Amino acid sequence: MTLLSCGVKKEFLDEKPSSDVFIPTTIDDLRALLDNDVYNNEMTELGTLSADEYYFMPGFWESLGAKERNCYIWSSDIFEGQGRIRDYNLPYKQVFYANVVLEELAKNSVPNASQTDIEEVKGTALFIRGLAFFNVAQQFAGIYDESSSGSDPGISIRLVPDVDERATRSTLKASYDQIFEDLNQAVKLLPDSVPVLLRNRPSKPAAFALLARIYLSMRNYQKAHQFADSSLKYYSKLIDYDSINPNAFLPFSPQNNETLYQGRLNTLSAVVNGVNTPACVIDSNLFKSYDANDLRRSIYFIRNTEGLPCMKGGYSGTILTFGGLAVDEVIMIRAECLARANKVNDAMNALNGLIRLRYIKNTYVNKVALTAEQALKIILEERKKELVFRGVRWTDLKRLNREGAAIRLTRVLNGVTYRLEPNDPKYILPIPPDVIALTGMAQNQR
Repeated sequence: MTLLSCGVKKEFLDEKPSSDVFIPTTIDDLRALLDNDVYNNEMTELGTLSADEYYFMPGFWESLGAKERNCYIWSSDIFEGQGRIRDYNLPYKQVFYANVVLEELAKNSVPNASQTDIEEVKGTALFIRGLAFFNVAQQFAGIYDESSSGSDPGISIRLVPDVDERATRSTLKASYDQIFEDLNQAVKLLPDSVPVLLRNRPSKPAAFALLARIYLSMRNYQKAHQFADSSLKYYSKLIDYDSINPNAFLPFSPQNNETLYQGRLNTLSAVVNGVNTPACVIDSNLFKSYDANDLRRSIYFIRNTEGLPCMKGGYSGTILTFGGLAVDEVIMIRAECLARANKVNDAMNALNGLIRLRYIKNTYVNKVALTAEQALKIILEERKKELVFRGVRWTDLKRLNREGAAIRLTRVLNGVTYRLEPNDPKYILPIPPDVIALTGMAQNQR
C-alpha cells in the first residue's frame, strides 16, 4: 500500500489523496480512520429528494442547485453536467477508508493489538464498506430481481485502496454478493453489544438490522424476518414517547436507546436537513395521517413560520436528519414479514407493541386485522409514519411498486404537474457525468 491520507481534501473520485499523509499502522490509527463520522456516518440523500414525503413552499425550488431542483421533478438529466456529486463520491470515500484498514490488517503487522481489537476494527471496516455499497445500489442500480440479477447492471465494486484502479460496473448479482460477503463477515467479528456512548460504531445487532433492511429491499421476506429476529435477540430497547418532551427543539440525544447505528442524511443538503430547511414541508396527507393522540406529530415535526410541519432532527440528536439504523425499523420489518407470511396475530402484536409507545399514555387502541392483506396495509401505513425522512422511503417505493402497489408520485410546481409512474426507469438515478467521463462505464437510461 502506498502512503494514504487520513483527510482526503477532495472527493475520492475527483483526484488522488493528497500528499500530506500519515501511514495508519497502529490499531488506534485504524480505528480513528473508521471513527471519522464526518465521512463514515453520513448517508445518501438522492432517494429522499426524489420520494413522496415532502413538498416545497413557493419560491424555494428556484433557489436550489440543479441536483435538488431536478430530483424534485424527476428530470431525466438531474445533474446538468455538474460533477463531484456527494451522493456518489462519499460512499466510495467510505469504501476507500474501509479498504485502507482492511489492507493494513491483512498484513498482520498491527503492533500491540489484541485479537479482540483487530476483529472489531476489521468488522467495522467490513460493515462500513457493505453499507456504502448498498447505499450506492439503492440509488444508481435497479431493484434486485433474482431472475435477471446476473445481467442487470449493478455498481462499481472496489476492494483495494488504489485510486488508479479503473472503476467498472459489476452485475447486480455480483454487487449484492459482495455486500453480503462483507456483512456476513462483519457479523462474526463485531461486538455483541451496542456501544452505548459510541453509536457511530457498528455492532452485531446493527449488522443484523442492516441485513434485514437489505433483504427487505430485495423482497426476500423470509430472510428479512430472520435477520430482524436476530437483531432483536441481541438488542430490542424502545423509547416510550410519553417520556419525551414533545415541545423540545431536539427531543432525542444521539445516544438514545433505540439507535443501533448513528447516521445522518447528507449534511450539506439544501433540502433534507430538518429544521435547517423550513421551506421543505411534510406532505399534507402524511401529516394528517397521525392521530391527535399520536406523539409523533409534535416529536417528529416542528411548525415553520407559516404553521406548516417540517422535520426535526430525530434520532440524530441534532438538527440533522437521522439516516442510521434503529430498533423501531427492525420491528417494522419483522411485523411486515410476519404479515406476508400470513401470521396475522403475530404481525399485529409486533406492530401494536411498538406504536403503543408512540401515543399519549392510555390512549392507544390496538389496531386489528382479520386478514393478512388488512394487516399488511396497516403495517405499511404505520411504516411510512414511523420512518418518515429516514432514508428508506425511496427503496420502499421501488419494492412496493414491484409488488403491484401502483404508487404514482405527483408534484405540482408553478402550475405544472409532474408525475413519476410506478416502475419508471427514473427510479434508477443517473451516474454523475464526471464519473462516466472518467471511467467510461455505461450510464443508466432514463
